[in-house]
Amino acid sequence: VGWKQITEDLVRRRAEHNNCEIFSLEEISLHQQEIEKLEYLDKWCRDLKILYLQNNLIPKLENVGKLKKLEYLNVALNNIEKIENLEGCEELKKLDLTANFIGELSSIETLKYNIHLKELFLVGNPCTEFEGYRQFVVATLHQLKCLDSKEIERSERIQALQNYPEVKQKIREQEQAYLLKRAREKEEAQRRMQERKEKKQNQMESEHGFNSPDSLQDKENHQAEGDGEQEMWRTVEDDEEDRRFWEELTPYTPESRLETHRYIEEKRRAKDNIRESKKREKSPWTLVTAEGKVLNVNVPKYINLLLVKGKPFQFVLPEEVKPDSSSAKRSQTTGHLVVSMPKAKEVILAKQKVSTSIKHSDCNILKKNAKRSGQVEKLEVDPSKYSFPDVTKIIQEKERTGQGPVSLQPKRITETKKSNVDFENNEDVPPLI
Repeated sequence: VGWKQITEDLVRRRAEHNNCEIFSLEEISLHQQEIEKLEYLDKWCRDLKILYLQNNLIPKLENVGKLKKLEYLNVALNNIEKIENLEGCEELKKLDLTANFIGELSSIETLKYNIHLKELFLVGNPCTEFEGYRQFVVATLHQLKCLDSKEIERSERIQALQNYPEVKQKIREQEQAYLLKRAREKEEAQRRMQERKEKKQNQMESEHGFNSPDSLQDKENHQAEGDGEQEMWRTVEDDEEDRRFWEELTPYTPESRLETHRYIEEKRRAKDNIRESKKREKSPWTLVTAEGKVLNVNVPKYINLLLVKGKPFQFVLPEEVKPDSSSAKRSQTTGHLVVSMPKAKEVILAKQKVSTSIKHSDCNILKKNAKRSGQVEKLEVDPSKYSFPDVTKIIQEKERTGQGPVSLQPKRITETKKSNVDFENNEDVPPLI
């Protein structure tokens, strides 16, 4: 495919305001995407009401006729030369064709079928230079209310209709002259493109000749002199080519605009290729010398690239550490990086069980001694016991009396009550539960 396409991924990214759903999309902006063909939108986005396509490289209005709900179409700053294929846009109210290459002014007659069209913009098109341009448009499109940001008065339309036959004849003559001029421009553009293609091919052949087996020794000598001089020579040559390209006088046509875009794109790709080749040419990082010495390694500007781009960040440590227990944290405020690495030989032994009879004063003494020694005291739990406190044994068990149905424990209750000296048993009083 020789053009930049409208892809589904591009449309979905531009539909974030609609939860990336494209089937129900009503508005989308695809401006400045270097699109060279208008397609797919009439299949993917049938509910579109507003479509922005300005500042692309679209040469033809197509594949929008099924957008029945489309109200506003902006295709300003493209390579469109003719108004066509918009009859199906039944609800079209505003059409912006600013700064295109429309010379076939008679093609506006196809807009008669867009009965709701109120605003039309043709500023910056060759047809606006024709004598009688505005009169012709006003007389042709009766439904139009505003042309090139200027409201159409009733008197202006009446006068345009009166002179319509003469104006139409003048427009046809100017249109034919413009089309002949465009034919010559297309031939000239084709010739320029062919010359540029042949020049590029000759340049590639000369480079291949330089790389032939007979000249390998010369190439090695050039490389031995230094890549800096060769790179500087290429830069001077590129600058000269750029100067010739931008200073050459060419007519402003769809072909020259497309050629300029292709040239800029080609230069950008060449720079990207050089940048990628320089990245590949970088020597691998040396972590351990031939003598077995481990080196401290860090990457400039970045310090935590180990997981991001796989670049090494290495420490030389005096002792063995536990990598699984290590951590690296960066401060959100100061940017400092704190790396914690426990030593591998430092093993924390389980403490002896402390008897429950030890007094609080003894515990305090132990804590003070621990602080003095600088060692960290940790609570060790016997795995044979529960790993959580047994809440059922917090209070000592007592004999459960006076619980449950009265009929089941009459004797226990009586015995408990008899233990009281002042107790007097009255059978008429029911027991308390």
